[in-house]
Amino acid sequence: MKAMTFEAALAELENIVARLEGGKAPLAESIAIYERGEALKSHCEGLLKAAEARIEKITLKNGKAVGTEPLDP
Repeated sequence: MKAMTFEAALAELENIVARLEGGKAPLAESIAIYERGEALKSHCEGLLKAAEARIEKITLKNGKAVGTEPLDP
């Protein structure tokens, strides 16, 4: 799962949610796919947190870009 992109993980998570909401999976399968969904959710959250840490804002001086700094230090 570590190599999985955010988009791929989110797509699989959406599929899991749809299956669970459909209510047609047997109990044991529902539990297994729920656990997979929890792992995918954690993976997505980690990827989003890493992306947020990389976002920077442009600093201006007299209306001109002079550098960058963390968005939310």
